[in-house]
Amino acid sequence: MSTLDQRVSTQPTKALEAFENPRPGATYLVECATREFTCLCPLTGQPDFARISLRYVPDSKCVELKSFKLYLWSYREEGVFHEDVVNRMLADLVAILDPIWIEVRGDFETRGGIATAVSARHGVKPDTLEDVDLLDF
Repeated sequence: MSTLDQRVSTQPTKALEAFENPRPGATYLVECATREFTCLCPLTGQPDFARISLRYVPDSKCVELKSFKLYLWSYREEGVFHEDVVNRMLADLVAILDPIWIEVRGDFETRGGIATAVSARHGVKPDTLEDVDLLDF
């Protein structure tokens, strides 16, 4: 018998999960990014592709990455404007994490000759992290 027979199909979900910050009181920056985000144009139904970047300074909670992956996947069949999806992500992450500072950025591929980048932020980034540059994932 193969162990592959025991696997359960993974499904997309909007249910983000968090875990307790393993370094409470420490000031540090968490960065996550994927180039595999897709959603649908709400007007044409055509697919949109983007690099989604998440940067945040945790307070008491950190986002669980598998839940974040499944959350991003949940937009795959949803018609949504670029501006809306980035701001929805920010609101959902703030609701579950209540971070000190957070930024969600969507760099959407060119459609109709126009590339779009949308950034949304919440909170105040600590001065000690101001010079930290985004990693090139």
